[in-house]
Amino acid sequence: MAHYAKPWLTIDEQIDRLVERGVIIPNRSDAQALLRSIGYYRLTGYLYPFRKSETFRDEVGNDRLRVLSTYREATTIGNAAALIDFDRTLRLLTLDAVERIETTLRTRIGYTIGKVDAFAHEDPSIFIDSFTRAGTAGPDGSPLPSRHEAWLSRVEQRRNSSDEAFVMHFRLKYDNRMPIWALTELLELGHLSRLYAGLRNDLATSIAEEFGVPTKRLLDSWIATTNYVRNVAAHHARFFNRKLVVAPKRPKPDQVPLLAHLGSVQAPKQFGSYNALAVMAYLMRVIEPNGDWPRRLAAHLRAFPSGKHIDQGSMGIAAGWLESDLWNN
Repeated sequence: MAHYAKPWLTIDEQIDRLVERGVIIPNRSDAQALLRSIGYYRLTGYLYPFRKSETFRDEVGNDRLRVLSTYREATTIGNAAALIDFDRTLRLLTLDAVERIETTLRTRIGYTIGKVDAFAHEDPSIFIDSFTRAGTAGPDGSPLPSRHEAWLSRVEQRRNSSDEAFVMHFRLKYDNRMPIWALTELLELGHLSRLYAGLRNDLATSIAEEFGVPTKRLLDSWIATTNYVRNVAAHHARFFNRKLVVAPKRPKPDQVPLLAHLGSVQAPKQFGSYNALAVMAYLMRVIEPNGDWPRRLAAHLRAFPSGKHIDQGSMGIAAGWLESDLWNN
């Protein structure tokens, strides 16, 4: 394993390093302010698409691409600054949608499960077998908790650590037991995602249809993607050109016509950030039929700071997609 030996650099030395590698910096004072604000490591992450590259042949004769440490002609620090500003607004817009999707999901899960029983979330019968089945035996031979038991344990920890007034009310008056429609107010999107994934198909499909989604499989995937995007945005990570680790399943064209383009021949093979944003736009259209989030997001995506070396394609957006009914109707 290699030993890390790169030296600490002053702000001015960081600027000199960028210049040596080909970045044009017209104003050192502005560059100093930017580096003090976001740091060298974050800045070079946004400059990464502007690096030079070369092809080489590996040891088995395959052509490979190697990214170099120097930058392409006419790359400026302003290219990075524009992407940083674009990405910041993109994350804020994304969190706006996540908040509405999460709140609606809480409501629909609480309503649907609560119709079975106020404490149905404690009852294994409303879940699929794989969610309630004990895990593989541990080192001592004892079975591990089921996913349902693990979920209940995490929720209990969250409830016990809460200082919300309504939680205190249930703690003092009802022996700390909360009906599902109240409990959902404590749950983060990750908790909701795991709960939904474990639900029996009839209950899960009922919730999916409330969101205009035809199957549990699709909504399960879209909730997981939304949660992943939420974590990226909440931790201020670079999002615009991120390849999705948790990508949404693409529906068949006749299942969700507004998202048919995700599976078209134009669609990039890799899942870029656009795929998640398109799914969220669809959910937002169902949640708020007269809302303007899809139009606001599309307007921002059209303002992508395209240049000689980067364009909307880095987000997984093909030509004409932002003019579809998904964004404009």
